[in-house]
Amino acid sequence: MKSTLILFTILLFGFAGGNISMAQSIGYDLMHYNLNKGLALQGYDPVAYFTENKAVEGSENINHTLEGVTYYFKSAKNRQLFIKKPQQYAPQYGGYCAYAMADGDKVKIDPETFKIIDGKLFLYYNFRFTNTLESWNKDQINLLPKANTAWAKIVSGR
Repeated sequence: MKSTLILFTILLFGFAGGNISMAQSIGYDLMHYNLNKGLALQGYDPVAYFTENKAVEGSENINHTLEGVTYYFKSAKNRQLFIKKPQQYAPQYGGYCAYAMADGDKVKIDPETFKIIDGKLFLYYNFRFTNTLESWNKDQINLLPKANTAWAKIVSGR
């Protein structure tokens, strides 16, 4: 009886947009994420990049933790979209700069500097008069396969 009550409570919170979540794999070890105390994207909503085509800060009250990585969301609707398809919304390269990844480097990002490529979220460094998205755009055709190869090596440990 007690376990039935616990299961009911978990389901109730899940459907109501509460903070209880079930982990789904997105494919690599926690050490490969660009995090600040377990928080991804510096608190920006990963779904809003796609639905609003802009960087939108999420709320700590609307969150989801996936394999130790916490994401904040603007709305319960965005949270549910993410839970259904985390691979679709999670940033590429663990949230590190795509431009730097072409050289195999894990570099911090500005969460407001991003690009959607083939339905995937890519983020870029944009500080101190250096916007790597501008450089990326000049040579994306060559940089994207290099970044993908470098990332595969990083996550495989080779």
